[in-house]
Amino acid sequence: MESHRTPLSRLGRFTGLPVEWRRNVNGPTVPRTNGINRDERYMARALQIARRALGRTSPNPMVGAVIVNRGRVVGEGYHRSAGAPHAEVEALRKARERSRGGTLYVTLEPCNHTGRTPPCCDAIIASGLSRVVAAAKDPNPLTNGRGLARLRQAGIEVITGVLERASLRLNEPFRKAITSGMPFVVAKVGQSLDGKIATASGQSRWISSLASRRLAHQWRSRVDAILIGINTVLQDDPLLTVRGAPRRSGRPIKVIVDSRLRTPTTARCLSSRSPAPTLIATTVRSETKRRMLARCGAEVLEFPARQGRVPLRRLCRRLVRRGVQSILVEGGGEVLASALAERIVDRIAFFIAPILIGGRAAPTSFSGSGASHLSRAIRLTDVTYRRLGPDLCVEARVVYPTGARGRRQGARVLQKSRAPRPAPRAPRAGR
Repeated sequence: MESHRTPLSRLGRFTGLPVEWRRNVNGPTVPRTNGINRDERYMARALQIARRALGRTSPNPMVGAVIVNRGRVVGEGYHRSAGAPHAEVEALRKARERSRGGTLYVTLEPCNHTGRTPPCCDAIIASGLSRVVAAAKDPNPLTNGRGLARLRQAGIEVITGVLERASLRLNEPFRKAITSGMPFVVAKVGQSLDGKIATASGQSRWISSLASRRLAHQWRSRVDAILIGINTVLQDDPLLTVRGAPRRSGRPIKVIVDSRLRTPTTARCLSSRSPAPTLIATTVRSETKRRMLARCGAEVLEFPARQGRVPLRRLCRRLVRRGVQSILVEGGGEVLASALAERIVDRIAFFIAPILIGGRAAPTSFSGSGASHLSRAIRLTDVTYRRLGPDLCVEARVVYPTGARGRRQGARVLQKSRAPRPAPRAPRAGR
């Protein structure tokens, strides 16, 4: 039975495993079976091992492998990072000659092409394994069934579909980027109980609790990019770094949506304290400003305006071509409204603080005109709740209205999401 408490900390890479199997991710023991068959038991272990590399393998998928011979685990491995040996190879190195005649459990179809590393199928065939159990096919067109076919041609018994749903969730960003050319997008909102993200004067530090902010930094460490709007830069002047969580070199990329190219060269996210690359998406062509920002280490990306704004869907496609498979959108209200209007958000998380701000002029979580009818409202499913200190964290998958009327409504929301924001205030230290 699958748990209904799967948290967004997986960033879409859910396991679908029972809660008791997820308590000791790094432990050496095989999870309890609870009445399931042997293949599912060892595949569950492979999925646990795969998650050890959470946030470190992009643009590659997370993969875990377990080799079993005569009822005993003789080798385990997982893909640690892009360019590192694949999970199957790691498991075979540990198993050595004990793999002969055994079964390989792997969370994703073995590759049959040469990339940064040689084909895994070659190593599997040479090892003498007699059986391969794969949770799911690799959606990469270079593989996508070819690896399984190669193994069958070599006389190896191949079984697929064991805990397939869990495998698909584990690598949701990878799968979406490969199959659609779009990244997996998570929107994060820190708000008061009455839906405000700042006071009327623009003060927002800190609405969310320390526990909520710590989790947000964990999420930052696991995505390829953070996306914010220019108003957030002018209002809060954030560093957009990862603090208190493992870091990856050059990640996450900082993406600023700045239609009129107003990003100041003094912005903290352009400083040496924030070393990851910075991309500024704009609709303005200004060589002078471009050179000024380039001297600060920022790259300017130009787009044709869509209703006076940066087209976020086109921006996302360009980011995927740069190896970005997952994005954390951190606002503010204008960007969040545009992201929902262009239907790029897959999941959303609200950090709701027990505080009431009030005021008509105080900005809300989402700008724009909103839905004119409940049938055109955006729905949430797969909703989970948990406490983070005094805050309540609500996480859910986004479901957009279907049909032409829903799409027209989204376009109107984008066109009208131009509510005024408070004038920029002087930045404060500490963020």
